[in-house]
Amino acid sequence: MMKAPLLLASTSIYRAERLACLQIPFEQASPRCDETPHQGETPADLALRLARIKADSLTDDYPDHLIIGSDQTASDPDGRLLGKPGTAEAAARQLKRCSGGTVIFNSAVALAGPIIEAWNVTTEVRFRTLSDAEIGRYIEKDQPLDCAGSFKVEALGITLFEWVRSDDPNALIGLPLLSLSRHLRRLGYELP
Repeated sequence: MMKAPLLLASTSIYRAERLACLQIPFEQASPRCDETPHQGETPADLALRLARIKADSLTDDYPDHLIIGSDQTASDPDGRLLGKPGTAEAAARQLKRCSGGTVIFNSAVALAGPIIEAWNVTTEVRFRTLSDAEIGRYIEKDQPLDCAGSFKVEALGITLFEWVRSDDPNALIGLPLLSLSRHLRRLGYELP
């Protein structure tokens, strides 16, 4: 029996690179989603809700596909959401808030199509105590302006940390491949 083609409901190059590691052909499309947090919504609930909405937003356009929606939230040591900074100044402010503390990342995945299910993988990141000069050098070299939390773990951002704790090292990049692989295998997709 032929499996439904995969569709990644994301324009993220980082998520596409992660999914490509599984060596299953997939398409990519931009989901329709208002990413505004709801009043009182936890970062974990926000990530799950957005992953579901992203996957579900494309089911009418791609009715024969298994659609993978994903979203990630980051919260600083005080529990405040960290977004994509957009500017070097905002990135410096975020990294200063995270310096010496633990940041929690929630990487949610939702599958829509013949089934709908969603899950979340939590990652804890402990930042070193960072000087203003280190923060400035890092931002200049890695340009993490489109990354939640203001760093790229797959690049120079790894040098900002004391440790990372997660059940899936891919989750921090935005797509938890260990759990996604488990779900895809269960649905009959052939993976090693």
